[in-house]
Amino acid sequence: MSDPVRFSLEGTVARIVIDNPPVNVLSQAVRRGLMAAFDAAETSGAKRVVLSGAERAFVAGSDTREFDLPPQPPYLPDIFARIEAFPLPVVAAINGAALGGGLELALVCAARVAVPGAQLGMPEVTLGVVPGAGGTQRLPRLIGFGAALSLISEGRVIGATEARELGLVDLLAADAADEAARLVLPDRAATGAMPAPPRDADAVETARTRAARRARDQIAPQKAIDLVDAATRLPLKEGLALERETFLTLKTSDQAAALRHVFFAERAAMARGRKGGAAIETAVVVGGGTMGSAISYALAQGGTTVALVETDTAAVERARTVIAGLYAEAVARGKLSSGAADAALAARHSFHVGYDDLPPAQIAIEAVVEDLTVKRQVFAALDAALPPDTILATNTSYLDPNAIAEGLRNPERFLGLHFFSPAHVMKLVEVIRAGETSPETLATVLRLAGRLRKIPVLAGVCDGFIGNRILTGYRQICDVMLLEGCLPAQVDAAMRDFGMAMGPYEVQDLSGLDIAHANRKRLGWAERTDLRYVPIADRIVEETGRLGRKTGAGWYDYAGGEAQRAPLIEAMVIEASARAGLTRRAFTDAEIAERASAAMIVEGLRILEEGIAADAADIDLVMVHGYGFPRWRGGPMHLAERTGLPEILARIAGYAAADPLSWSVPGNLRRAVAGGQGLEAVRTD
Repeated sequence: MSDPVRFSLEGTVARIVIDNPPVNVLSQAVRRGLMAAFDAAETSGAKRVVLSGAERAFVAGSDTREFDLPPQPPYLPDIFARIEAFPLPVVAAINGAALGGGLELALVCAARVAVPGAQLGMPEVTLGVVPGAGGTQRLPRLIGFGAALSLISEGRVIGATEARELGLVDLLAADAADEAARLVLPDRAATGAMPAPPRDADAVETARTRAARRARDQIAPQKAIDLVDAATRLPLKEGLALERETFLTLKTSDQAAALRHVFFAERAAMARGRKGGAAIETAVVVGGGTMGSAISYALAQGGTTVALVETDTAAVERARTVIAGLYAEAVARGKLSSGAADAALAARHSFHVGYDDLPPAQIAIEAVVEDLTVKRQVFAALDAALPPDTILATNTSYLDPNAIAEGLRNPERFLGLHFFSPAHVMKLVEVIRAGETSPETLATVLRLAGRLRKIPVLAGVCDGFIGNRILTGYRQICDVMLLEGCLPAQVDAAMRDFGMAMGPYEVQDLSGLDIAHANRKRLGWAERTDLRYVPIADRIVEETGRLGRKTGAGWYDYAGGEAQRAPLIEAMVIEASARAGLTRRAFTDAEIAERASAAMIVEGLRILEEGIAADAADIDLVMVHGYGFPRWRGGPMHLAERTGLPEILARIAGYAAADPLSWSVPGNLRRAVAGGQGLEAVRTD
């Protein structure tokens, strides 16, 4: 392995290059190399040091893989203190990403030169920690209190131009290293020696409000605000000590562990889109409703030309209007110029009634009603109209892709591609491997997901795949708690307090009670003897016609548009308990959250045991990105391991003893606890 830090002397300029692929993180080896390089620079006879990164990054942060280990010297604060007091001026040549510890490294230099495409920021709060080597104390001294508070507490990453405007960067140059070697140094004190910035109470209040909204229940953003605030009143040495203490405490916290888990899971999933497969340039989308139109828009934004198919002219015009509206929204948000939006709509979209004269396409995605017969008809028409090598994908949420694919000429080019609504916004896509899907088909679709900047999760075939299967189990247990003594509003409040974006009954009202009702009818729940059937939701649909927000009433009343507790529904819940012969009892919010999260864990364990998901982290990604599971809890599988599998086993065994129709202990959980192993070691038989 090559030296991760290179030193050279060019005339009177000492050059130190951090070369730790792929993004030059500040690992222990890099830290040792930096100390040695500065030793060499100090005795080299140089008059200046230029510090840069190899390839396309300056330094993209600390090595987060070391966060679970005891700190190892040399420590970043010691290296940075040495650089800031170094007898030679040190100029940072920011040739790419300068993030987290990388930006802290640049801050201790005498000046900073950046390439125009560089990105700078301190995103530590998104990983559950705060800057730990001076960022909260030096940045506000350099660019001012308000600007630093916003960047650090929100974990924002900015471009080089904005950084130059803020005074974070002294100069932009195409060749940052060469320019850094000859830059006329600014006449100012080292960053840490600059005076403390004046406090802005309004900025603090605004930052706290934004953090509470954007990162609800997360500790790190509020701690970061405390630290930037402290920079206004503490001497640098005391501020640095407080910052370091806070960082070391947070890095071993449950929230930081969960956020790191999700971060690495995302990276692993997105890497799947970089392992081969053909590039998709042309697509057909069947169905111009909300989902199909959003898929078409997302494909076009990824550079794909899309032909949208509908059944008649009126439906085509509705789809055209929906897609035009998505472009208008992008313009309003500043994501696209009006001219670019008009050009993309004209060049990348065509609209068709029926399947005659469809242009050749590399992929066709069906996004029509959840009806097996209808979907089979769509694929029969696509199979006849498109070339035999076109990939065919169904966006079904629950139906068996193998049943949908029956009769296709080349079933190896067929698979499921389950987008989440709104498809142009949600990053998650479940890629469903059907019975005969070929590796080449999978690779091409994964590459397409990467091009769309989606997080692809591979799943096998079962009812609901990963996410909707877990959702079904979660809702079932929540319904059982209704029978036993809860009311919908209490369950929803408890799950929001747990960290879910919405409670289960709020979600049902938003999506429509008829959807889950149709699914239960399809599966024959009322007749099944292997589960505890709770009739409340079906009675709401069948007896009252309340379907949720779209009818103005569901689990809640929506007079004036706001959700209000519904006396009619609460009476139906209490009546259902009496019909079942149950005496209702009080539940605490903690008990509700424990039982509901255990339901997700149980279904996730079964999905692992059956090989539906490749690993536990994929299940967590689906629940975090598709279903509002709190990112700072890491997903249900991470939560299980962090809580302790023996504790989870005891909890589920207790539920199963009390209610064997609703609960059973998954075999892989028993094996994991018996063998003292984690879930990955025993995921399948």
